[in-house]
Amino acid sequence: MSDEQGRTTGTGRLVTGLAWVLLLLGLWLWGRSVTGVPQNPAGPATGDVAGLDPQVRLPPAAKPLGSALPQRIDIPALGVQAPVVARGLDSRGAVDPPPFDQPGVVGWYRSGTTPGAAGTALMVGHVDTATRPAVFYKLSSLQPGETVRVVRADGRVAGFTVDDIRVLARDDFDARQAYGPRKPGRAELRLITCGGAFDRTSHSYTANVVVSAYLTGTGP
Repeated sequence: MSDEQGRTTGTGRLVTGLAWVLLLLGLWLWGRSVTGVPQNPAGPATGDVAGLDPQVRLPPAAKPLGSALPQRIDIPALGVQAPVVARGLDSRGAVDPPPFDQPGVVGWYRSGTTPGAAGTALMVGHVDTATRPAVFYKLSSLQPGETVRVVRADGRVAGFTVDDIRVLARDDFDARQAYGPRKPGRAELRLITCGGAFDRTSHSYTANVVVSAYLTGTGP
């Protein structure tokens, strides 16, 4: 390899590394403040990671799909059927959640993986508003083995199986633990909302609920 080629390769690796660092920074900010403005003091409590019941046998991972935009998310165990909208980053570098006047809408991080494609697709929803529960109010009650379906713009339905649920404190929020792949090569999905106690001083919750699921089937 020539010196020039070495410099080019080194520069490429530096740019990639910086992009990864910036993404993790944005996700860390997301984890700390994505749904942190509701005024309702009620909400899910901080808890341990939901362990896998020995009686629950998780299915094998399905082959990832190509990219296609998400349109709707269905979570049968929670009675959730919600439209999905693409969201970017706000002025602070955190992912911009759906507006509070759209409590039944789920946001998908449009600069990341599309649900069903290889990698980790990120979706966020509010836990509540000042007056009522929102789309992910019961997210922390999901159990390993339960199903999440995402309807895509290509007409296919990506079926995911939940494999763990984590409640992560915001004070020491770890973006890699929350959003990094559980197993390389899979199509994975993260559903994120607020958890823990409601802090009246900061008007935010003290933790985030992070549900992990992976692609196990597809349908028309």
